[in-house]
Amino acid sequence: MVHKLSSDHYIFSFAKENKPALQINSGDEVEFETMDCFANQICTKEDKLGTLDWERVNPATGPVYVNGAEAGDVLKITIKEIQIGDQGVVATGKDLGVLGHLMEDLYAKVLPIKDGQVIFNSKIAIPLNPMVGVIGVAPAGEGISCGTPGAHGGNMDTKLIAENAVLYLPVFVDGAFFALGDLHAAMGDGEIGVSGVEVAGKVRVKLEVVKGKKTKNPLVQTPEVTATIASASTLDEAAQIAVEEMANLLQRTTPLSIAEIATLMSAVGNLQVSQVVDPLKTVRFSIPNPILASYGVKLGS
Repeated sequence: MVHKLSSDHYIFSFAKENKPALQINSGDEVEFETMDCFANQICTKEDKLGTLDWERVNPATGPVYVNGAEAGDVLKITIKEIQIGDQGVVATGKDLGVLGHLMEDLYAKVLPIKDGQVIFNSKIAIPLNPMVGVIGVAPAGEGISCGTPGAHGGNMDTKLIAENAVLYLPVFVDGAFFALGDLHAAMGDGEIGVSGVEVAGKVRVKLEVVKGKKTKNPLVQTPEVTATIASASTLDEAAQIAVEEMANLLQRTTPLSIAEIATLMSAVGNLQVSQVVDPLKTVRFSIPNPILASYGVKLGS
């Protein structure tokens, strides 16, 4: 069954106190309509970043209560389809992102999207790579702003979270309280300027409760790779967590020794930066799917 949820139902923090906008069964599909990360406040060249209501940033559509999801379970999210609008927004400026110290003003620009490209200027057209920036569940304790990543997911800004990807999130509270938003028409690793090409759109996902499996942090599988995702106050900390999470996965699912795992990961794995501009930094460690397939490893089953 496919449910539809409009962007009228939105949250600015992942929290178990949020009232569910929708209640579904495991295995159902939901089409989420989303605003862009600025809550659609910048739509024309006349709209300025300086007049933005910063309390309305990074809205996520939801939350969805998934029947049967209990603390300790895993929520499996299969991204079936991403549709984006016909224009996006880029933004940066003073004290924003890695280069913010070099700027004196705030900057935002609306960019048209057509023929599978973002028209950056008269000379540059950027190929689309639509992805979901904010996606997560409610934590067990206090709510967490949609702008902050963590073990619950949140603002991970990980470009692997795209069509045909499967994301696995730990469930902390009954019902999971799942929500998503912050779509990008295009985004590079790091998101160093503080925005990708921010865009409104729709995302259709399938939500399934997985019993008897554990994950401490988000895990994503694309048709090509499987990646552990970790967020921490520094890149070093996030990298350590992501690498150890992959090592733990291989220890649980293969007969390899830790020495074999370390050398294998060093030979075929990739440690990559997802984003460096949120309150916590996000890193992922990916390995090619054939490595897992060689031992018959199947996630979420």
